[in-house]
Formats: sequence, C-alpha cells, structure tokens
Amino acid sequence: MKLKIILTAFLSTIASIAIAQEMSFEEYNPKSTLVVSEHPTPRAKFKFIDVHSHQFRMAEQNLSDLIKDMDKLNEGIMVNLSGGSGDGLRAMLKNVNDNYPNRFAIFANVDFNGVGNADWGAKAAAQLEADIKAGAKGLKVYKSLGLRNKDSNGERIAIDDPRLDPIWAKCGEMGVPVLIHAADPKSFWDDMDSTNERWLELKTRPRRKRSATNPAPWQQIIDEQHRMFKKHPKTKFINAHMGWYANDLKTLSGLLDEMPNMSVGIGAIIAELGRQPKQANAFFIKYQDRILFGKDSWKPEEFPTYFRVLETADEYFPYYKKYHAFWAMYGLDLPDEVLQKVYYKNALNLIPGLDKSLFN
Repeated sequence: MKLKIILTAFLSTIASIAIAQEMSFEEYNPKSTLVVSEHPTPRAKFKFIDVHSHQFRMAEQNLSDLIKDMDKLNEGIMVNLSGGSGDGLRAMLKNVNDNYPNRFAIFANVDFNGVGNADWGAKAAAQLEADIKAGAKGLKVYKSLGLRNKDSNGERIAIDDPRLDPIWAKCGEMGVPVLIHAADPKSFWDDMDSTNERWLELKTRPRRKRSATNPAPWQQIIDEQHRMFKKHPKTKFINAHMGWYANDLKTLSGLLDEMPNMSVGIGAIIAELGRQPKQANAFFIKYQDRILFGKDSWKPEEFPTYFRVLETADEYFPYYKKYHAFWAMYGLDLPDEVLQKVYYKNALNLIPGLDKSLFN
C-alpha cells in the first residue's frame, strides 16, 4: 500500500510537470491567493447613461431584451453611436420612438467617401443637419478617419483636414456633441518587444499591430485631432477612450486645460484607471465635470468591473480581459457627487433632449 501511494504521488508529479511544459505563456492565468475585502458591484450605485455603445441592428431588434439587461445594470439611457445616416437612421429612430423613446439616444455618422469632390463639405453638412432634425442627438466619428479614410485622390484624410470643417461647424451650430475616436493605443505603433506591455494582445491579435508610420505616426494623428478641437471652440467634443491618455493623466490634464470644449469618455480604458487609484481619484475629482461614463462593446457581464473600479476601495481584483491587462484592478472610491456627474449629469449637460426625469 505504501509503495502504491508513493507511485501515485510520483506519477501525479510527472503529470503536473508535463502539463506545465505543454502550457503556453498565453494560457498562463494564475489565481491570486491574496485575502482582502471584496465588494462585487453587479449594479451601478446611481442610474447611468452609457455614452459609448454600438447597436448596429437597432432598426429591427427587439428593444425589450436590451431594456431587461439595462435595468439589471441600472442603466437609464443607452447612446447608440452607430446610427448611420438617412433612411437607416430614421428606421432606428422609428423603432426607438415606437417602443422606448426615452431610453435610447442615437448618434448619426458621416460618410467620408467623396472628400475632395466638389461641394462635398456643403452636402455632407446638409445631410448631417437633416439627420439631427430627424432626431439624432449627436455625431459619432470612427477611428477610420485618420487611419483608413481616403479622399478622391487616394490620399489619407487627416482629422484636421479643412475640407471637413463644415461638419464640425454644423455640430457647433446645432448644439450637438461630436464623440470621436482617433487612432488606437500608442503601444500598437511601438516595437513589439519585451518592453511593450500590450505584447500579449498583439501576439494573440496580430492585426492590431502597426508599424511606426502606418498609416502615420501615432502622435501625428493625435495632434491632428487636437488641432481640430482648437479650431472649432464652439463645438463640444467627447474624446473617446480618454484620447488614449488614460495612462498619462498628467498630459491629459494639460490637454483638458488647453481645450475647454473637450470632455472625455472612459470606454475601454478602465484597466488603465484601475491600476492607479490614487492618481485617478484625484484626476476624477479635479475634472469631475468633464468625464463621461461609457463602455464601448455591449457585454453586460463586463460592466460590473467598471462599477467596482469607480465605486469601491477594493484592492487587487481581476480585469475581465487578460490579454488587455495582465495587471489587477484597484477601486477609486469616488465620492457620490463625482459618481453622479460621471454616471449621468455630465451626459445630460452635453447631449440635448435626454429625459432628465429618469434621474430624479
């Protein structure tokens, strides 16, 4: 019997070594043994507005299913940034207005094909005006502007291209915000070596990797965006993903001070905030009137991590995407008055026509 026990233990050890040798680095995902207080947060403390969501089928989808998930999270209003334009936008608006007119807001999109053709700017601005009058609450600009969109001569369209000025001016004239996503994290442009903290993401998702100049240097694209913001001070801009400066809040502070018409959304960058709770807490308190809640991808199971980072003082809890952030999260423990501004008050001030009674 003793020999059998020894043999079993030996075989178990050999099997464990074999499994460890077969496991790749990408599969390594250790469970923390740290014993600390935990406060899972499945529901936001205050009703919130998600200013960064994408629902491409809103014209025909059953909105009741969305409402059920929203209510579980305590989401008051979802802003669908993928409204398109023209007839497609109107079909979405009809479904919303026929069913839940006060629970959804839809942003229009501009088709940048044709930039360089005669009267493109005037025609695009006229179409945008028609979309806003039809019920669109703002304009969403995708990262394709600055990365992929080309003009009629096949040249990359810079974000601050003067031919686009009628679009930004029209939004200022009509009092609607522009939520704009420019570029991607700078690490996607950096060398993919042992010092790149997004190495695992780029290894498992190689299509995200860019060369230092593809299609332009990262800083050039970001600077184009900022020049455009400054050129149109009467237009209100929501810089998606904190403008990719959530990992450099000192620089972001300077940019906010330079551009009073710029606010920031926190979609897809909660992992950056959750690893610097003291600095992020101070940043949120200082700029509490200019930060908006947004998630980006609609995955209800991921929202509780946002709530926990913003609301609790929890330590060292996991993020939901290992490849996105191999580090753990810490709570910012924001005051209620700051939470309320981030969750809904700032969005109510920026986006016209939202139902404020939902948040009484």
